[in-house]
Amino acid sequence: MIALDDLFNDLKTTRLHFWSNELREGLNRRFLDYTHGELNEWVELLKTLPELSPSSIDFVNQVRIGEEKDCSDEVRQMLRDKLMPLHPWRKGPFELFGLHIDTEWRSDWKWDRLKDHIEPLENRIVLDVGCGNGYHCWRMHGAGAKLVIGIDPSQKFLMQFQVMKHYAGQLPIHLLPVGIEYMPDDMGKQGFDTVFSMGVLYHRRSPMEHIQHLKRLIRPGGQLVLETLVVEGDEQTVFLPAGRYAQMRNVWFLPSAKALEHWLTRCGFRNARTVNVDQTQLSEQRATDWMTFHSLEDYLDPNDHNFTIEGHPAPKRALVIAET
Repeated sequence: MIALDDLFNDLKTTRLHFWSNELREGLNRRFLDYTHGELNEWVELLKTLPELSPSSIDFVNQVRIGEEKDCSDEVRQMLRDKLMPLHPWRKGPFELFGLHIDTEWRSDWKWDRLKDHIEPLENRIVLDVGCGNGYHCWRMHGAGAKLVIGIDPSQKFLMQFQVMKHYAGQLPIHLLPVGIEYMPDDMGKQGFDTVFSMGVLYHRRSPMEHIQHLKRLIRPGGQLVLETLVVEGDEQTVFLPAGRYAQMRNVWFLPSAKALEHWLTRCGFRNARTVNVDQTQLSEQRATDWMTFHSLEDYLDPNDHNFTIEGHPAPKRALVIAET
């Protein structure tokens, strides 16, 4: 079990203090419900990481902890050998004491697409739903957020996050190994200032319920940043794959960007607007030494990358922003 005392101490200093008891009970239930078979091994891994102190940290322009000069080549190789068993590394990239962790996704590109469109994060309390290993949580902290909480049920992603936190020190950034169903049903006026939900909506069998739950987690006047797969069309266009989509089994509703704006408006959000639509390129999602499984290239038609291997339109993602 990962110690979360720092999280509860941080909550005490914010309007989210009311959530502490419910959260503690939920986390205890989560670890009772499901514990990954390798969790104890990963926890022991954290204890054996080489002792290193970063001379500098950069979460503004990238996620970089330490510099190459902070450790020898031999220790850096040891660090690489320790972290490789946490494969696959999906979101990133990370720079750790000169070790480049080249993840499957260039998540920094997504951050660059959204950072100038959102409300400034200075002093805001932020939730990142489906955060993976927490890459964007570090960028949110770098943008000035007062407190960042990421949630994702994968305990392997939790371990990847804990490696970074081990070297970054006590910062108000936390990852909880839970899904959104463990979050309060309604936080009312005490909710988050900004909620991110990126790459989650198309995995939900009921997208409207997901959107409504997100809304109930945001304080009045707060902001939702939603990114999801979309298709071309008007506000009535929604695509529901009959089977797999880009080899993914758990893909449900792919609306057009206009339909997504319409959904948000019907769910009570204000000023829903699309700020970016971008077709995912092979240079943004690909296999690497740190993620050697199949990736986007394997899921597209080899003769026409504008279509998936099943013949559907290739993955295209929209970034939509709205306020409560």
